[in-house]
Amino acid sequence: MSVAEARDNRARKGAGQRALEAVGAENLSLLIALALLVALIASQSDAFFSSRNMLNIAQNMAVTGLVAVGMTMVIVSAGLDISAGAIAGVAGVVCALLVTQAGTLVGGVAGGLAMGALLGLVNASIINYLRVNPVVATLATLSAFRGVAFLIAPEGKPVGVLDPTFALLGSGRLFQFGGFPGLPIAFLIMAVAAVVGHFIMSQTVFGRSIYSMGGNPAAARLAGIDLNRMRLAIYTIAGALSGLAGVILVARTSSGQPQAGTGLELEAITSVFLGGALLAGGKGTVAGTMLAVLLLAVLSNGMNLLGIQTFYQLVAKGLLLVVAVAIGQWRMVRAERRQARLTAAGQG
Repeated sequence: MSVAEARDNRARKGAGQRALEAVGAENLSLLIALALLVALIASQSDAFFSSRNMLNIAQNMAVTGLVAVGMTMVIVSAGLDISAGAIAGVAGVVCALLVTQAGTLVGGVAGGLAMGALLGLVNASIINYLRVNPVVATLATLSAFRGVAFLIAPEGKPVGVLDPTFALLGSGRLFQFGGFPGLPIAFLIMAVAAVVGHFIMSQTVFGRSIYSMGGNPAAARLAGIDLNRMRLAIYTIAGALSGLAGVILVARTSSGQPQAGTGLELEAITSVFLGGALLAGGKGTVAGTMLAVLLLAVLSNGMNLLGIQTFYQLVAKGLLLVVAVAIGQWRMVRAERRQARLTAAGQG
């Protein structure tokens, strides 16, 4: 083989490896599952591939996708945030109050983001300084934040938001031309957040530090990584993204509802684990998470098209979470056994 041919082979292999790494080798099964699911639904419903239905899927991905980007960072760092849905509810009420009572659209969006970031910071502070397990800490704040949402809403009732400009965040579309119906603004916001999140996780020192603290916190500490400061930053980012999800919920429903966001944390956590993350931390990608968000959105949409009742959808999502975590644990055990065999062979 000539030098030029060898170089071309390496280039082709490099491009294939880069494409595989972008999604994750473990997520090839997700791609296959998605293709089979789409084929099954399309065979039963002619409406699946309609432009209106594609827009519905894209729009329904937005809120869960935003929360899932932040949740990916949290879980990869060996944490968990069960309060994400409640944070979205508080941020939504704050946003609605600022838009209606203060008359500021920009202030409403900024207020929702700031409230989400603040509540994320509260979560991290409890975990860092009170030494409370992330599951217990965020389970407690789930209840507390939900109560805060009802406390700040006037008489605990939803806050109506009738501003048509603000509503564009939830239902508006861009790039409409010819027969193309355009892309939902909420979906584009999620896509930008996902691209930025993927870049941070894969290309920055901060991202590498997240993987380090999740994979081996003791080694990360010895390498000079301030775990407490990292955790404050990670949960603050996750909280801000949950707050943005709450803002989009307000724009979509034209009201800030204290109970909005209920169940968001389950869908986001399921997406992260389906996307290849491990419960122990140190593994997972934003690209894999987004693929899982798409899979869940298609599953939910297909069930609606086929007239399957809502409680069956809840059962399906719960089972998916169990399966995703079980597969992740199996992969981790298999990797540990392989490493043990290699170590034994090297010593022999």
